[in-house]
Amino acid sequence: MSTAPGSAVAPPFQALSALIRGHAQARPSRPALRQGETCIDYATLDALMDRVAASLQRDGLRCGDAIAICAHATPLYAVVFLGALRAGVAVAPLAPSVTPESFAAMLGDAQARHLFADAAALDALGEAGTALHCIALDDAAPGAAFEHWLMPEGSKPTPIEAQPEWPFNIIYSSGTTGQPKGIVQSHGMRWTHVMRGASFGYSPDTVTLLATPLYSNTTLVVFFPTLAFGGCVILMAKFDAAGYLALAERHRMSHTMLVPVQYQRLMALPGFDAHDLSATQFKFCTSAPFAAALKADVLKRWPGGLVEYYGMTEGGGTCILAAHEHPGKLHTVGQPALGHDIRLIDDNGVELPEQARREGQTGEVVGHSGGMMTGYHGQPEKTREAEWFAPDGKRFIRTGDIGRFDEDGFLTLMDRKKDMVISGGFNIYPSDLEAVLREHPAVADVAVVGVPSVQWGETPVAFVVPRAGASETANDLMQWMNQRVGKTQRLAALKYIGELPRSAIGKVLKRELRDTYTAKH
Repeated sequence: MSTAPGSAVAPPFQALSALIRGHAQARPSRPALRQGETCIDYATLDALMDRVAASLQRDGLRCGDAIAICAHATPLYAVVFLGALRAGVAVAPLAPSVTPESFAAMLGDAQARHLFADAAALDALGEAGTALHCIALDDAAPGAAFEHWLMPEGSKPTPIEAQPEWPFNIIYSSGTTGQPKGIVQSHGMRWTHVMRGASFGYSPDTVTLLATPLYSNTTLVVFFPTLAFGGCVILMAKFDAAGYLALAERHRMSHTMLVPVQYQRLMALPGFDAHDLSATQFKFCTSAPFAAALKADVLKRWPGGLVEYYGMTEGGGTCILAAHEHPGKLHTVGQPALGHDIRLIDDNGVELPEQARREGQTGEVVGHSGGMMTGYHGQPEKTREAEWFAPDGKRFIRTGDIGRFDEDGFLTLMDRKKDMVISGGFNIYPSDLEAVLREHPAVADVAVVGVPSVQWGETPVAFVVPRAGASETANDLMQWMNQRVGKTQRLAALKYIGELPRSAIGKVLKRELRDTYTAKH
């Protein structure tokens, strides 16, 4: 199977901390982090990392211990994260949007020794701020002020040499459920992400604009390579389309990572085409379904390459779609990256044979690569549930996604396995129905979910964000839809909604839609 670009075989492991130190020595005045009027060059960043690492060691933290950070995306957040890595301490970046119960559970699961927080964390903190050594990154958070906690200028930590198998960070993927799963990513796994950047033009001249949170792996897979190659990261505390375009033009942005809903809002902004984005080399996207029509619009109107990553925070297999090189494959998520083994398995955990793959049969996507999580922190049973082993013992990570390969080895995703609707014994893929609805000019956004049905077991219901000025009623649109799909795919209901509920990185929260509908019917 041919492979996509962007994932060359990695050279020998180097720690990110050591790479940053090298840039500080070679280009001390080169900007590393920017936000508003704040600019931290590499020499300053390196010195601050030393002081954070020395402070953690003073407090008794050792290699393999963990800290937690819950805060807005700021240069100070980045300094704490990077400084902890220099001390060999793993970082658990936590979302501030979770409940206090989930927040406390994540802190306990990570066994975090310190919590670094700012005003963004106040709603989530609950009693955790008093139960843990908390360091305040602003005036609103409880605990010791960061400036008072930090060792004085010139402080140096006891040198450590990070090993590939050491934990780098713990990313929590399901903090809204009350049963958080901490995904332990090693230094070696992050190294594979860094080295993948070699094929996408990262260099000391790179200027990367980021408008997604630093607790999200979506952001980190671009954040770390930028610094590893000596570039500059510009952080937005909160995304807004007009502000993003102004920053991109002002700083001659070369690289960026955005989620699909951000691309959607940017391309719909009046005056988008008036902005000079000619410095853009690569735009990246991941984390949520990226409609083919939107990809085509981005390719047409925004200079530079467009690259979609498909993968999981847990690691395993990654697919890469260089959309600018394969404009006929925009409905896919690309081909397996070099060295990534992606297979399909059936409901019984049996791998689909090659002939079935070539014929386009669907199955659950599983993947193996050099970048795989160690496991879910402290949850061996959950780790086993996420793994699939080939008959020869090779370990794969299960994605929970249903997909199929085409004759050229490009992967098309059908849906999340848990989102698939089984109605009257027939499998219905919500993404298929969403694609049909998006063809109607009255539809600005849409999500289809399965809801309980006495007659069919489950039945599909659509939630539609109508375009401004649309005259069609919800019933009109449902009739239009049901005339275009098979009998088993017909919608039981279609509801207009002002905005789809989304996570901070743009994923539609289908469970919220399903629960809201079920509670009312």
